[in-house]
Amino acid sequence: MSDYVDSYYRDSRRITLASPPTSLTGSRRVDVAVVGGGVTGCSAALHLAERGYSVALVEANRIGWGASGRSGGQILTGFGTGMSTFANALGADDARRVFEMSREAVRLTVDRIRRHDIDCDLRDGAVYAALKPRHMKGFAAEQKHMRQVYDYDGLTLLDRDALNAHVRCPSYIGGLYDAESWHLHPLNYVLGLARAAQQAGVTLYEQSPVERIVHGRTPIVHTPEGALTAGHVVLGGNAYLAADVAPELSGHLMPVGNYIIATEPLFPAQVAETLPGDDAVSDANFVLDYYQLSAAPADGPRMLYGGQVSYGKKPPKRLNERMQTKLGRLFPALQNIGIDYSWGGLVGVTRNRAPHFGRIGDNVFYAQGYSGHGMALAGLAGQLIGEAVAGQSERFDLYTRLTHRRFPGGERLRTPLLVLATNFYRMRDLL
Repeated sequence: MSDYVDSYYRDSRRITLASPPTSLTGSRRVDVAVVGGGVTGCSAALHLAERGYSVALVEANRIGWGASGRSGGQILTGFGTGMSTFANALGADDARRVFEMSREAVRLTVDRIRRHDIDCDLRDGAVYAALKPRHMKGFAAEQKHMRQVYDYDGLTLLDRDALNAHVRCPSYIGGLYDAESWHLHPLNYVLGLARAAQQAGVTLYEQSPVERIVHGRTPIVHTPEGALTAGHVVLGGNAYLAADVAPELSGHLMPVGNYIIATEPLFPAQVAETLPGDDAVSDANFVLDYYQLSAAPADGPRMLYGGQVSYGKKPPKRLNERMQTKLGRLFPALQNIGIDYSWGGLVGVTRNRAPHFGRIGDNVFYAQGYSGHGMALAGLAGQLIGEAVAGQSERFDLYTRLTHRRFPGGERLRTPLLVLATNFYRMRDLL
């Protein structure tokens, strides 16, 4: 597991780090120790270094090895849950502040890509597709609610004909277009963030899994061959953070396996009959499908399609066959198309599908549980943690006011209970 997962992203990465990271050996003292080399950790490290802190980041495998470098690459406004979750917990005014921060998360991503010249195939546009009349009714209500309550005019309701300019799928009856959302190559993006952090003075360590943290006024982060003593620690491992590193977080996060395939390169006619608008797309089901085109090299773009989930350590049986069949049903032009890549990873999901931010003691910060919206929100989380370390914690503390309950059932029953709940929603998706 020391190399990148066998994904299309691995074989199309273009970003080279400023200097090759080594593993951590010996002891070192820094202002901030960051755990996790994904978007959360690299964003926090970059922001803190830009503020003048000395920062070291430790990653158990390689930078971008986890969810940040394997995802669907969608940079979306909003959250993995509806805004009512925030309004009920925080009140109307602070819910509006939180939503504006989700828009800021998207702008921050785009700004960093442009400012640091990160070659990651950034493209705009995202579509939420409706399979049933109740989905369209929900989209219409969402558009109206977001405009009236949150002053957000970025959503456009699409009938079937208007949807065809973005996605050609006979199963869809309409959709909702979000003009402020984007999509990109996730591994190149996180590697670009890491390179920018290095250039700002951050030291990156790979192949350095954290074994334990000794808490106190100056916490000590221990790896197999080294240790970092720091004034503050940032935990950015999300679903890949070892349970014994932060037992205080146990049960708050469910690691859910999610899988993506990359087809063989498409011909222009196939692109025209699938995603002519080059948008990122996801449907309105609870257990949703999502996809986008890769950037077009000389031999043409690939369809990157994700959707299957699992709650164990093994992928679903006949994964490629099932996903290939489903893709052909969605897009007749892609029936029996060849699959060149198939990979998976863990998504960190909370019970309420809202992100889980907080502190352990006074000086260990964590951000996790983005529930499918991590590519943008994790970048914002890193910035908010950087602000909090510098003593400006008001924005970070908004998120800490959300109540996060543990998944029921304990270690033995937690996963079976979630499978039962998900199966209920799968059945509802079919109605």
